Amino acid sequence: MVTGGASGLGAATCRLLAQQGVGVVVADLQDDKGEALAKEIGGVYVHTDVTNTEQIIEAVDTAAGMAPLRSLVCCAGIGSAQRTVGKDGEYSSAFNLDTYKFVLAVNLIGTFDCVRIAATAMSRTDPDEDGQRGAIVLTASVAAEDGQIGQAAYSSSKGGVVGMTLPVARDLSAIGVRVNTILPGLIDTPIYGEGPESEAFKANLGKQVLFPKRLGYAEEYATLALEMLRNSYFNAESVRLDAGIRMQPR
Repeated sequence: MVTGGASGLGAATCRLLAQQGVGVVVADLQDDKGEALAKEIGGVYVHTDVTNTEQIIEAVDTAAGMAPLRSLVCCAGIGSAQRTVGKDGEYSSAFNLDTYKFVLAVNLIGTFDCVRIAATAMSRTDPDEDGQRGAIVLTASVAAEDGQIGQAAYSSSKGGVVGMTLPVARDLSAIGVRVNTILPGLIDTPIYGEGPESEAFKANLGKQVLFPKRLGYAEEYATLALEMLRNSYFNAESVRLDAGIRMQPR
């Protein structure tokens, strides 16, 4: 099961998993893209809002109905950019608290909700010779460590994902489920738009990267996610995938 699976990092992961013979549930809000991708890879699309527990359960049950649920990759997430205090000094212009709560609801609480539900389904499966029942990959961001101006909500949410990795991995060791987190840097996804202006913007962003001086490819995220899923000694780690970039304040 891949949340946010209809585009970007999630779609690349869905495709790579399908190439490995995995039956994939594409869990997303983008019905047209999700259904098209599921048809392309021979998977199943389930409309899934990660702030809705019932929809998460439906996606997990769909996956478990196809075969024993062994893998979860959480790619669903949203961004946010707003300064903590407005320029006019008015309380009303401070960071919108509802926005802050919503970003955490999607990126942090939604991730944990998916983990707790999917891991419960994994706990019902038969273990392998090592006692392993499954593996989970979470998606944070380099903003968890290098948050920029205006990223208070986004960095908080992604920092929370990093912070949950070890304790959740410790919790789930009791049922033989591993948990790891990827912190992507500047990855070329639809968030940057399309067209000549978008390409110029991305090229300029790429100059900030240590090496190679370009944005990352979604496929590069997917290969790391796959390794975390199949390498049974990979556990409780948070790994930056950023070509060495360290984000500046702005």
